[in-house]
Amino acid sequence: MLRGDGSIDVSQIVERINELFNVTNKEIYASESGVTYHADKEVKKIGYCVNLTLETIEEARIHGVDMMITHHDAWDEIYGLKEACTEKLAAYGISHYYNHLPLDDCNFGTNDSLIKKLNLEIIKRTHEWEGLFFGRIAQYEKEIEFKDFVTKLEFLLEEPVRFWQFNDKMVNRVGLVCGNGAQQLA
Repeated sequence: MLRGDGSIDVSQIVERINELFNVTNKEIYASESGVTYHADKEVKKIGYCVNLTLETIEEARIHGVDMMITHHDAWDEIYGLKEACTEKLAAYGISHYYNHLPLDDCNFGTNDSLIKKLNLEIIKRTHEWEGLFFGRIAQYEKEIEFKDFVTKLEFLLEEPVRFWQFNDKMVNRVGLVCGNGAQQLA
């Protein structure tokens, strides 16, 4: 509930976000999303970005953000980053919530949004882990040239993409797994 001063409690924000997802496994959902730090103060201004880093926390401080919402928590693969981010959040009094694989899997999330923008139709959800699917197989109604597909991706992502073309075939079916590709699940 929004207060008279325009603020809202962190737990209410998290509750509203969680209502957007069809949670089938609460334990897995909680391991892939949640509050990293709760500053125990009301939220008037929210900032959002993809990754929680020391730099994004600093930007949040500069802009007077009370709560950050990110797709990724601080990367565990970078030694000490999570602890350093939590310390900085506490020092600045900024709460943080992240939502990773549930957002990758949902119909308004990372994979499905990119598929929609590429004008593809989802054929199958793939790469299942504990009830979450972080990949998709999709296809075009009408085949397109590979170079046109690459151009579309670069336009949508607003950056160059790596690609390898091994034949002259048209693109019809696409496998998509959003993410950096650095992790492998057992």
